Amino acid sequence: MKKVIVAIAAVAAIGFGASTAAVAYDGTKCKAEGNCWEPKPGYPDKVAGSKYDPKHSPAELKKQGDSMKAMEERNKKRADAFKKSGKWTYDVKKIQ
Repeated sequence: MKKVIVAIAAVAAIGFGASTAAVAYDGTKCKAEGNCWEPKPGYPDKVAGSKYDPKHSPAELKKQGDSMKAMEERNKKRADAFKKSGKWTYDVKKIQ
């Protein structure tokens, strides 16, 4: 009998917790419908120059851009080879 009471109490506690979480924010400070994000207290209006600024390295961004271009070229070669042969070849070195 005690197990049943404990189980009922646990289910009630979970249900109560879930219902209060859903009711906690009433959506009164939304900029637009579905756009209700608010920064935490102390978060700056402008991120640039603050401690939250990611400060990306231009050299690293260039490497990433070069990598993306190389990936697009490989994918184009794969797609062209597939259109010609009807067979998908992942390894670009095997494509003539």
